[in-house]
Amino acid sequence: MIAIHPILKCFPLKVAKKIEDYFLSENINLNLLEEIRIRTNRPILLKVGQEERKVEHVISQEEILETLQHICDNSIYSYQSQICKGYITMQGGHRVGITGNAIIKEGQVSNINYISSLNFRIAKQVLGASNKILKYVINEEENSVFNTLIVSPPGAGKTTILRDLIRKLSNGIEQINFHGINIGVIDERGEIAAMYRGVPQNDVGIRTDVLDNVSKEIGMSMLVRSMAPKVIVADEIGNPEEIKPIMYAICSGVKGIFTAHGASIEDIKLNPTLNELAENGVFERIIFLNDKKEKGEIQKVYCLNKIEKQYVLYNN
Repeated sequence: MIAIHPILKCFPLKVAKKIEDYFLSENINLNLLEEIRIRTNRPILLKVGQEERKVEHVISQEEILETLQHICDNSIYSYQSQICKGYITMQGGHRVGITGNAIIKEGQVSNINYISSLNFRIAKQVLGASNKILKYVINEEENSVFNTLIVSPPGAGKTTILRDLIRKLSNGIEQINFHGINIGVIDERGEIAAMYRGVPQNDVGIRTDVLDNVSKEIGMSMLVRSMAPKVIVADEIGNPEEIKPIMYAICSGVKGIFTAHGASIEDIKLNPTLNELAENGVFERIIFLNDKKEKGEIQKVYCLNKIEKQYVLYNN
């Protein structure tokens, strides 16, 4: 069997062959593959671009467990802490979501038994993904950035855009005479830099420091105190515990670029954490992505400041 993607090595041979045969028979561009979902006693589902494809092979419980063994290098115990968080980050930055019977102890997930579903999210570094939002983020007069919140529903490319944005800001952009700046990234789930044994699997720029596998509330203060970043970056904010560290970073003179789930300014207002940060004047730009079009397309850009309060900078 000629593997068409390294991630197929995680699957039992029979399952990998079924997926490979489907790609070959349908003549699918491999670069469009975004997700592989396997569920006990159900067919394999592939997300190819914006389409869902079904592979006619019913997954058994044994195939789920064998796949998990491969993901964990035949040592599930050593990956226990990641499993308890509901996902495992693989070499290359691919993330595998896990569901099953959660075991709760003292209010925390201590294990997940009877694994029933695995969702492989294929990591991709798309150079240039941030091109369309760049001009709304960069403050050219100060060779800095505006405090920015990038918002979209899941699957619209927030993390891909954020990763490319970090790379550009870190390296510098010669065309607009933007000098590279020091960036601190809290990569809580390992999706941005995809650290593997201390080495970023994705290009996040030459002036970027990454703190992974740590919560945002802990990681932000650590980076501000130890690495003196000009910009701090975190993916998918929205928990109440994150308000204090974000305010601490911004009040320390550090700029922030964050992402969050949502589809409109009303969604921001309904989230107590995001609404409080907005009310406190943390965000200078709120950029909404269009999840109905190609990834990276902008739906609307809000400019927020203490004078005009809020106005629309761009509306598609």
